[in-house]
Amino acid sequence: MTTETVGREMHALVERLYPLCRSITGDGVRRTLEIVGESVPLRIHEVPTGTEVLDWTVPREWNIRDAYIKDASGARVVDFAESNLHVVGYSVPVSATMSLEELRGHLHTLPDQPDLIPYRTSYYAETWGFCLRENTLAGLPEGDYEVRIDSTLADGHLTYGEHVVPGRVPDEVLVSCHVCHPSLANDNLAGIAVATRLARRLAESDPWYTYRFLFMPGTIGAITWLARNRERVARVKHGLVLACAGDGGALTYKRSRRGDAEIDRVVRHVLRTSGREHEIVDFSPYGYDERQFCSPGFDLPVGSLTRTPYAGYPEYHTSADNPGFVSPEAMTDTLETCWEITRVLERNHRYLNLSPYGEPQLGRRGLYGSLGGRSDTKQAQMAMLWVLNLSDGEHSLLDIAERSDLPFATVADAAQALRGAGLVKEKGK
Repeated sequence: MTTETVGREMHALVERLYPLCRSITGDGVRRTLEIVGESVPLRIHEVPTGTEVLDWTVPREWNIRDAYIKDASGARVVDFAESNLHVVGYSVPVSATMSLEELRGHLHTLPDQPDLIPYRTSYYAETWGFCLRENTLAGLPEGDYEVRIDSTLADGHLTYGEHVVPGRVPDEVLVSCHVCHPSLANDNLAGIAVATRLARRLAESDPWYTYRFLFMPGTIGAITWLARNRERVARVKHGLVLACAGDGGALTYKRSRRGDAEIDRVVRHVLRTSGREHEIVDFSPYGYDERQFCSPGFDLPVGSLTRTPYAGYPEYHTSADNPGFVSPEAMTDTLETCWEITRVLERNHRYLNLSPYGEPQLGRRGLYGSLGGRSDTKQAQMAMLWVLNLSDGEHSLLDIAERSDLPFATVADAAQALRGAGLVKEKGK
């Protein structure tokens, strides 16, 4: 399958998921997971309202069927059917008639972006509200309006999904994305699409690591997963939180709390040697679910990969974050970056030089290319020399790539050739 086809398929998934009204609980999340499950099988978890998860409690489940504001003529001046961003997430039911003056306290706009609808939520404080364009609000005459929010907030469940790609070892690479946002394409339907395609690709590769993909609501979902998996988190050796994966900006990697975990070094190496425009930023306890995985009690080696980071683009959390804002090309580039990261993780072994006294004669073993002087041949020769010199059982191939300033793939290929010639043996991770 061509990269163009893969990109189109990811974008088609974004378009299919976009109309669904998602929140941290409810049927929109379930339907989202059903659709993802058509591409990769998911184990669905339903955690009841009231369940204590670390310092939090699973909230009541929210669902919505309809919502509107009607003017005196009966016309819907704000309509949930037009955009599910029009309703503040977790709004309690409302059925009332009130003046515009009374209504204003429940209306949210973006005065600096008057043509856009903002995204607002109130998960843990019971209230209600509508989001609308500033231009729409400016055009509303004084008078009475019919206000209706047909929603329910009742005991139910928090829902999340897991997909596991089995590896040759039980050590895990965690890939997480959030499924709680309504009609927002970059934040985070693009992340869902990239994660889904990455899982499918890994399943075809006979991976060394076990890959665990988490599709769950932001914050409370990660906290719930951690609370229910405390005994197994030690298996997580590396992790990535995927978000904002489809915009046209450069890639941004946010380091784990540790700052120098293997995943931090791998992503830095991949981005640097790929020639992609990118930025690497230090960890901070604000952002996506990396802040839960990197909380001090867990301190997991989990970083965050985005294109333009959250709040870093004007379309963020507005109706402008629509399927037209994300592109197949950008999602494909994010996917390929993730794939290259897994290739380094998979091959980053330590080796032991079996002929450590002096430099072994590579020419008689057919390891030196006959086209001496070509830059790629010279690079391969240098990689072999570096692998032989640093294969003391302590240095990993990534250590060697960083020390030699050579691409990891070149170093890994050199190690494979030397192993085939009986000059090194693999010692482990």
